[in-house]
Amino acid sequence: MKHSVQINQPKILVLIYALLFFLLLACGSDKQVKAPVPEIPVVEVLQEDVPIYKEFVGEVFGEKDIPIRARVEGFLEGIHFEEGFKVRKGQLLYTIDPEPFEARVNTQRSKVAEAQTMLAKAKSDLDRYKPLAEKNAVSQSDLDASQAQYDAALSSVEAAKSNLRSAQIELGYTKLYSPLNGIIGKTQAKVGDFVGREPNPVILNVVSKTNEVKVIFFLTESEYLEVFRERTRRQKNTSKETVERREGGALELILSDGSQYDHRGTVDFIDRGIDATTGSILVQGNFPNPEFILRPGLFAKVKVEMEVKEGALLVPQRCVMELQGQHSVYVVNDSNIVEARQIVTGQRIDDLWLVSEGLSSDDKIVIDALQKVRTGLVVSPSLIEFESQTLQR
Repeated sequence: MKHSVQINQPKILVLIYALLFFLLLACGSDKQVKAPVPEIPVVEVLQEDVPIYKEFVGEVFGEKDIPIRARVEGFLEGIHFEEGFKVRKGQLLYTIDPEPFEARVNTQRSKVAEAQTMLAKAKSDLDRYKPLAEKNAVSQSDLDASQAQYDAALSSVEAAKSNLRSAQIELGYTKLYSPLNGIIGKTQAKVGDFVGREPNPVILNVVSKTNEVKVIFFLTESEYLEVFRERTRRQKNTSKETVERREGGALELILSDGSQYDHRGTVDFIDRGIDATTGSILVQGNFPNPEFILRPGLFAKVKVEMEVKEGALLVPQRCVMELQGQHSVYVVNDSNIVEARQIVTGQRIDDLWLVSEGLSSDDKIVIDALQKVRTGLVVSPSLIEFESQTLQR
């Protein structure tokens, strides 16, 4: 008995289409599309001789700060300047009531005249006694007494003249003049005040010369030794001219508003010894002040060059990642593969990190694309030049 097989033509077509779809899918999987290699900016590790600074709090003083003192007692009669303005050397500043001192001068002048009268009488007596003594008309004792009276009168005249000079000097102290060209401050006494004796004002004002200023700061013993050893090393390893050139502007000044003062300074004085109570030594720096922006009493930070690290390795701060106190950077190796490398950083110098371990001078590190890379990623490095504001100064 023969059975007839009926073929469902629509089902066959569905199967054929399904087979073709899977074949095409399999062929497509063999030809996967590769992602493009990303272009990543990189910079070279910088290698420079880098000065290392420390900051110290300093106080500004004038090149000369001269107090104006009342050297005699009396009532202040006149003030002849504008507070806070420039004064010239020899300019009259204050006058103290001179009448008591003029009276004293007149008294001493009269005593000089009296002493001179007594001297004239004593000289007349001596001149009369001398020829009489030669003729034995008077005794030798009378002549000696006359000579003694003359010598005493002569001494009295000298003493009276000395007292007169002292009274005239005191009268001169009633006028106070500026000792130099400079800026005068606020007066400590007003017209009518009694001055020259505590608790009344004795120092009436201060005149400061500020074409240059002094900045006083302190170094600890260890900091002083560090600076001294570095200076000694430089003197041994470099010429005298190079040392003087490098130290010619070794101090920088940071003002209280955070701005950097335009002019560099030099160390012109180091104290004789260490202060036993503080364990520090006083250092004085000298700064030019052509614009007169610096005034006595200002506080500022003094940046002192402690040492120079020769051939130091530096990287931009933007390249450095920090996690739990550990620092690392992304390095692109010779095969253009990114790898994370841990580094040991030293001092932070404005927009740069000083690197003591983990990098070499020929390494290239990723900058400004830290979120786009990962370890093992193949990249196309684009070398750019980092313009450091630190190294431009």
